[in-house]
Amino acid sequence: MGAGWALPSAPARQPGTSLGRTCLAWCLPFARPPPPPGPGRAAWSSALALACGKSPVTWQLLPEARRAGSSTWKMNLKAAGALRAVLFIFASVCAWYSGYLLAQLVPDVPLSSAIYSIRSIGERPVLKAPAPKRQKCDHWSPCPPNTYAYRLLSGGGRDKYAKICFEDELLIGEKIGNVGRGINIAIVNYVTGKVIEARYFDMYEGDYSGPMTKFIQGAPAKSLLFMVTHDDGSSRLQEDAKKTIEALGSKEIRNIRFRSSWVFLTAKGFELPAGIEREKINHSDAAKNRYPGWPAEIQIDGCVPKELS
Repeated sequence: MGAGWALPSAPARQPGTSLGRTCLAWCLPFARPPPPPGPGRAAWSSALALACGKSPVTWQLLPEARRAGSSTWKMNLKAAGALRAVLFIFASVCAWYSGYLLAQLVPDVPLSSAIYSIRSIGERPVLKAPAPKRQKCDHWSPCPPNTYAYRLLSGGGRDKYAKICFEDELLIGEKIGNVGRGINIAIVNYVTGKVIEARYFDMYEGDYSGPMTKFIQGAPAKSLLFMVTHDDGSSRLQEDAKKTIEALGSKEIRNIRFRSSWVFLTAKGFELPAGIEREKINHSDAAKNRYPGWPAEIQIDGCVPKELS
C-alpha cells in the first residue's frame, strides 16, 4: 500500500482488561506525529479513523516510518513557531505606532472634548445662510430711501383675488374684505403716503361704470391711483369711464375683454418718472389660460420717488 505501512491484527482482550483500555492500546501507535504530506499522510489518516472507530481493521505505521515522520513534523513545528513570533512582533509594532498617531490627534483637553473632536474628523461644516429679510409689499429687494414701495396684482381664477399694496399696507385684498369682481381702485395721497379711499366696481352686473367715473374724477391733485381687475372688468364698462382712464395715461383700457387681467398705475396732478412701469394686460385664451376659463394673474411692483420739499 505505502512504504512503511502494514495491516496489524486487532489486539486480543486480556482477562480483566476493559474494552476501553483495549481500544486505547490499539490507537496508541497512531498517536504519533503524522507523516509528511503525500500518499503516506492520507493512508495514515484513514488508518487512524478506522483504528479508533468501530471497525476492527486499521492501518498502522511501522516504527521506522514513524521515526522519520516525527522528525519532519518537529521541524515544521519549529518553523511555524518562528513565523508566529515574527508576526506577533510585527503586530505589536503596528499597534504601538497606531497609538502614537492617535495620541498626536487628541489634544490635551478633557476626555469628552477629545471624543467630540475625534467624531468631528471628516464631518463637513454646515453653512447656514440667514433667512432673507422680508421687504415691503413682498419685494425681492428693498426700495431706495425716499421712495414708496407698491405692488399691484390682478385676480387669477375664482379663488385668487386681486391685491393692491402700498408701503407694506394692504389697500385692496381678500384679507380686509374690500375686493370684488370688476375694477378695484385705490387712491393714495402722494404727499403724505396715506390712503384716501379704496373701492371696487362690478363690471359684470349692475350699472357701476358711472359711479366709478365720478370716483376717479374726484381724486384730489397730487394723488396716486392704482387699478386692478378681478374676473370681468369690461362687460358694463361705458365710454365715459374709458375716456377718463385714458386721459390718465392708459393705453390698454380700450383693449380690455371679458376676464382680461389688467393692472394700471397712474398719477393725478404730477408726472411719474419715465422709467416706471405703468400698465400690463393679459387676455383670456383657451389654449394658454392658467385656470379653466381664466388667464394667469399679472402684477406690477416698484418704487415711486417721494415728493422732495
